[in-house]
Formats: sequence, structure tokens, C-alpha cells
Amino acid sequence: MEKIEEEAVDQLLGKTVENKQIILKGYIEGIPKESDMELIIGKKLNLEKVPKGSNGLLVKNLYLSCDPFMRGRMRDFTGSYLPPFVPGEVIEGFGVSKVLDSENPDFKPGDIISGFTGWEEYSLIYNTEQLRKIQADDMPLSYHVGLLGMPGFTAYAGFYEVCTPKRGDYVFVSAASGAVGQLVGQLAKLHGCYVVGCAGTKQKVDILKSKLGFDGAFNYKEEADLDKALKRHFPEGIDIYFDNVGGSILDAALLNMRIHGRIAICGMVSQQSLSNPQGIHNLFQLINKRVKMQGFLQSDYLHLFPRFLEDVTSLYKQGTITYLEDMNEGLESGPSAFVGLFSGRNMGKQVIRVAHH
Repeated sequence: MEKIEEEAVDQLLGKTVENKQIILKGYIEGIPKESDMELIIGKKLNLEKVPKGSNGLLVKNLYLSCDPFMRGRMRDFTGSYLPPFVPGEVIEGFGVSKVLDSENPDFKPGDIISGFTGWEEYSLIYNTEQLRKIQADDMPLSYHVGLLGMPGFTAYAGFYEVCTPKRGDYVFVSAASGAVGQLVGQLAKLHGCYVVGCAGTKQKVDILKSKLGFDGAFNYKEEADLDKALKRHFPEGIDIYFDNVGGSILDAALLNMRIHGRIAICGMVSQQSLSNPQGIHNLFQLINKRVKMQGFLQSDYLHLFPRFLEDVTSLYKQGTITYLEDMNEGLESGPSAFVGLFSGRNMGKQVIRVAHH
């Protein structure tokens, strides 16, 4: 773990501080814009002790994660696995935070934790069940919202549990340079698979092949016919498609699946910004090729998280896998960084550093 400067917690407690916050101004339709969010100075926060018996924590936020699923919470829609954000209130997401005060026996001041927190400098967290204490090691703390956090675990659980890979499988990954796709591709290569990814810029395509070890890659924006592009890269068809985008790429992949192929439906980022998402035209291929297509949430597999953490940390320290991270500085950069996810502006996992530690 990076060296953490020992900030005297008792010197902070009792002080009244300004608490910068990112709020959602109102429910949105379509692709998120920076103007949908606002940086405000919230109510001055009195860093007093956490209320007795509340089981809560007072934390200083260090890193915040930009994730596409947050877009769904910006809509006035209650039919998802997470409730919508409340207009005028602080946005929340995955983060890495330092505990300043605790009424929870599982956490003490000075602990570094990961889990849901507010897009603000300081947060009071009462829903502590989903928090995880980060054990001291030499891994960068920001990796716990990426490689060693929800995106990395999504890749791990989705690939091994949903895709059930076999050595020699032909694997296709969309949004392959993103937070999830980059690890899926590398795990597939380590498993003895042939791996091709797609991305949205020449630079990302080059990185897939030169840094991440993909066997092939293509820029989907430069392909007039995605079906032909996949047939060029997979003349014998696709065994596993790890779908992060949905839409036309999923439709083309369905035409190229092999018998008993597996499709993991993970993110569908192309559809998350649409209030009226596109339909899929080639679902008959599920019958024709006896393909299994399954949606999943990483939270379904949390019993595997300790094994994941051990496996992926070991692979990274051995230099067997690479990790791409795109770091923005300052809470005020949050809206721009988040919006950039939907135009493909980020290179790897998008993270916001709120505070140096």
C-alpha cells in the first residue's frame, strides 16, 4: 500500500470544514452532460464524533470511481437493482476512504476502506455492510476501485463463472480497453484462449495488442459491417462473447457464435444512455446454435471475492497482467470524467483523486 501520511484524526475531529460535493441537479434523459451535475459547497460539516449507537463511520474520501452503471441512477426509474439518485442530493459510487471516526466495531480510525460513498470530500456512512477494509500491502489504493474492486471482480466472476471457459476457446470482448474488458481479455489469454477485442480509437486498439496481449483487435467505428469484421477475426466463430456494450455489436456477435457458445451480458454501455433502448434482431441464433446468454451482477458471486483478490493481486505482482488507469485530479473534475465514459474519452479505468493521503 502507498505510504499513508498519519493525519492526526483527533486534530480533525471537532473542526468545522467546508465539504465540497457533487450533486445531481435533476433527472436526465439521454447521454449525461457535465451540466447535469454541480459542484457545491455543502453545509459546513462539523467533524464531531459519529452519533453514538449509529453503527456509522465518518470518512475522508480519497478516490472515487466513475462507472457506467451510475448513469442508470440518474433516470427517474425504480425498476433497476439500485434506486435512482435524488435530485439536489450528493451522487454516490464506489470509493476508497479513510476512517476518521467510527461507531462500528469492525472499523477503527485510520482504517482504509472501499465501498459505496458520496461524491464529496467527507461522508457519514451508515450502511456499513457493503464496506471492505483494505489490508496493508504495496498495491496502489486507487486499484481498489478498479483492478481489485468492482470492475476487476466483475471481469473475474463473469469470465470464470458465467462464461465457463475452456482452453482453446475463441473469445471476443467489447469495450476491451475499459475497466472490465482489459482484465477479461488478459484472464482469457492466461486460460489458453484466442482473444480479440474491439475499442473505439486506434490508440486503444494498439494498446490491446501491444500492452494487454490480445491476439487481435479492431476499431468498431471504422467497420462498415460488424458481422464481416467478426468473421474476419473469427472465421471459425466465437465460443465466448463478453458483452460490455450491447446494441449493434451484440447483434453482430449473435450471428457469429459457435454451437454451445456463451454470452455474458455485463454492461450494455451503448444502451444505458437511451431511454428507449434498441432491440436485438438476431436472438434466433440462441436457438439455432444452442447459445447460453446470461446477465449477471458481481454481487451474486461475493463468496468468491477473497479468492479473486488473492489471484489477481498475485498475477499483477508477478507482472503477468497489466492494468490501465486514467486518473483525474480533484473532486471538481468528477462530472467531466464521468461524462467522458460515454464518449470513450477515458483510457482504462476512470478514477478521481479527491485527496492525497
